[in-house]
Amino acid sequence: MLKYGITLKGGEAMSEPIKIAYLYEDLMNTYGDSGDVKILRYWLNQAGYQVQVDNVSLAADFNAADYDFLFFGGGQDYEQTVVARDLLRHKATMQAYIEAGKPMLAICGGYQLLGDYYKTSGGQTIKGLGILPLHTVFKADSRMIGDTEFETEYGTVRAFENHSGRTYFDDPKLKPLGKMVQGYGNNPEDGVEGLHYKNTFGSYAHGPILRNDNIAQAIAKLIIENHQARVGVPA
Repeated sequence: MLKYGITLKGGEAMSEPIKIAYLYEDLMNTYGDSGDVKILRYWLNQAGYQVQVDNVSLAADFNAADYDFLFFGGGQDYEQTVVARDLLRHKATMQAYIEAGKPMLAICGGYQLLGDYYKTSGGQTIKGLGILPLHTVFKADSRMIGDTEFETEYGTVRAFENHSGRTYFDDPKLKPLGKMVQGYGNNPEDGVEGLHYKNTFGSYAHGPILRNDNIAQAIAKLIIENHQARVGVPA
């Protein structure tokens, strides 16, 4: 067993790989967000699992139930606009996945697109998936950039943020991922960073965020549990 409770598996665990869907990898990969997937692959390999990563991009078929983990990285305004138009056709499958408590990590732009809408720096309102009751407003004249540190249920997380979007929760059922120690997080007013809803995590933390072993292994454990349930391997 690894430090954060990942059980080493063999034999039956190797018969089918863990499947990760990387949503719009070719368009949403700002500030090295693909590193989060590489880090998860490392920890899952350490636990005895092979990992298959599929890029789900424009016009691709996608059923979230076929996967053990969803990852959605960040992107610039233009790329987010393109992705937002294509993404809406996946709302039903992603909403069912999230509400079932299956694990997902969404960074920056991906995090924003889980909400109702975001207003771009040019004043355009982009419709999000509307799965989670949150919205984002861009303030081009007050960019939030620099090292960030926040406290989570998994311990301290240190990363880097670089965003003009300010995200606000519209329903008290949403809880933040952490409480700010350094940096801005979701916005300059609330003193919190990211989102933790069921087993869906949203964050503005780049660097990537999963270079923090505590949260990386916690998410890896959730992925393994979801994989075991999906393929019928006893826990």
